[in-house]
Amino acid sequence: MESIDRLKKKHSGKMKKSIKFLVVVLAVCFVQESFAKIWLPSILSDNMVLQQDSEVTIWGWTTNTSEKITVIGSWNNTEVTTEAYQGTWLVKITTPKSGGPYTLHIEGHEKMEIQNVLIGEVWIASGQSNMEWTPTQGLLNAEEEIKRANYPNIRFFQVDRHTAKYPQENTPGKWVECSPETMKNFSSVAYFFAKNIQDELSIPMGMISSNWGGTPIETWIPSDLINENEGLKKAATRVEAKPWWPNDAGLAYNAMIYPLSKFNIAGCIWYQGESNRQNPNSYYKAFPLLINSWRNLWKKDFSFYYAQIAPFKYGEKDAIDAAIVRDAQLATMLNTPKTGMAVTNDIGNLENIHPINKQEVGRRLALWALAKDYGVQELEHSGPVYKSMEIRKNKIVLSFDHADNGLIKKGKHLTNFTVAGADKVFWKAKAKIVANTIVVSAKNVKDPVAVRLAFTDTAEPNLYNAEDLPASAFRTDSWKFEQ
Repeated sequence: MESIDRLKKKHSGKMKKSIKFLVVVLAVCFVQESFAKIWLPSILSDNMVLQQDSEVTIWGWTTNTSEKITVIGSWNNTEVTTEAYQGTWLVKITTPKSGGPYTLHIEGHEKMEIQNVLIGEVWIASGQSNMEWTPTQGLLNAEEEIKRANYPNIRFFQVDRHTAKYPQENTPGKWVECSPETMKNFSSVAYFFAKNIQDELSIPMGMISSNWGGTPIETWIPSDLINENEGLKKAATRVEAKPWWPNDAGLAYNAMIYPLSKFNIAGCIWYQGESNRQNPNSYYKAFPLLINSWRNLWKKDFSFYYAQIAPFKYGEKDAIDAAIVRDAQLATMLNTPKTGMAVTNDIGNLENIHPINKQEVGRRLALWALAKDYGVQELEHSGPVYKSMEIRKNKIVLSFDHADNGLIKKGKHLTNFTVAGADKVFWKAKAKIVANTIVVSAKNVKDPVAVRLAFTDTAEPNLYNAEDLPASAFRTDSWKFEQ
């Protein structure tokens, strides 16, 4: 028989092995549990704004590839459940009229909570540096504007500048409340756009800023759409490459627009074009293509409002490259539904490509949204827009939309009008306001056929409507420009 001591040692050894095994099992379970996560894209985070009175998407990922996920909004406490597929999950939930703050609960094998959620209006602000420019980089009365920026019901989401060769599912960023500290480093135009709408409607505003100074339009468009069009593909090669921003088609779109596309929005505001002076003719096709590609991505025909680029001394005297871009921007508004343009030819700076009166840019963009999206009645939202012309002997009579209450000039004479005959040579012209029309003539042109207004890079015209909104540069001809 085994001795008592020997039996004790034998059972003690077995117990130690069992304990070690149990420790290993528990450790493995702990590691598995610690790696079992549910996570969300950065656009779904504390302080966010969800689009009001609509269906919004809540989505994310899980390491438990086929588990059930339940989402509950505290505004109605309704459970919406889905089952993850290969680790990806998505639900659609309805939102009420504007309000909050609310909480959003996500439950699976773990629970998550998104706090301080507002329901309101969500807009994307995108483009190059004039949209990106912050109060600390240059703003009229910046110190006072920053001090006054206490608007907790305006929320900001800043998309970091980065590129990707292929469409991405997520992008760095987080939602923050508007305060002097956050506003001073956010897009000035986006802030004043939101502020003007909130001042009028008293609803929460969510602004997503996705900008990169210097970027040509091509990098914000899916590369396949550029490359399948030989004209656009060739035109893209004319834009000079720089090390400070992406040039190739799709790189900003993939990284900075595509990841936002499941997030429901009311619309977009846009300020870009200066970097496409090197291939301005292509902007007539590229700009509508961008708008339609974004709408297709969201599967939503949202509103798209933009700022026309301002006058600036780019270098060559009497150059018209920027004027062609402006004309393409005007043509886009006239031919693409649910678009609108804020004219900036009176608030630019010929010596500074980043003019500091961003307050007025934001206000003029907001006028479009207030009139067209939010039903504010009897609000003029645009300056005079050329409508038609009539040739009367040696004069041309021009008619305008958005001039029902009359046209005005700021200064002794109307400026920056030119007239051409069939030879296509433009001469400086005299112009005068007659009722709601403008009569134009030039002594060098006996048989006029075409008129242009402010058709140089540096032109600063002085034509307005009675509501003090400036007229866009325009041309009555459709003559082709040499590239």
